[in-house]
Amino acid sequence: MESVVYQAVMLAAAVVTLAAMLSIVYVSWRNGISPMPASAPVRREIVAVMKRLPGSGIMVEAGSGWGTLALQIGRSCRGWRIIGIENSVIPMWISFLAAKLENRASVSFIRGDLYTYSYRDVDRVVCYLYPGAMRRLSILFREQLKPGAQVISVCFALPDWEPEQVIICRDIYRTKIYIYKVH
Repeated sequence: MESVVYQAVMLAAAVVTLAAMLSIVYVSWRNGISPMPASAPVRREIVAVMKRLPGSGIMVEAGSGWGTLALQIGRSCRGWRIIGIENSVIPMWISFLAAKLENRASVSFIRGDLYTYSYRDVDRVVCYLYPGAMRRLSILFREQLKPGAQVISVCFALPDWEPEQVIICRDIYRTKIYIYKVH
């Protein structure tokens, strides 16, 4: 009897793991990109940028993936309410749980579509996406972000926007961080 229970538990764990993996694969296929965490050097540089730029308020990480960037910003930058938007349920729940475990009240994660989210009250957007997403967001940001709002983008520039600054990280990829201000 003990062997049957053990086998049933193991089968259930395997089914749950497979379902979670298939969920991530499906959403990655649908999005055209998988949730990819920013490297530690890139996260440190973005935190340094956040501290150098004036302001506070609402910051959105568009496509927050596993939440590592939003959580690190939340640990290091006071005065910001940070909202991570992710449409893949498994990474979003892991982010949500990490924020709860850290008791990080200033950081929240929501399951949502970064193309239908309203950026009208947002003071700063951070994103690490792909060129197609940046094209789509470029239009939304022009329409919705208020003058003075800032966009910090890892790796990929906003088309037809002129960055105020481009930082090259000291990681092995020499990752670029683009900083924009809405006029």
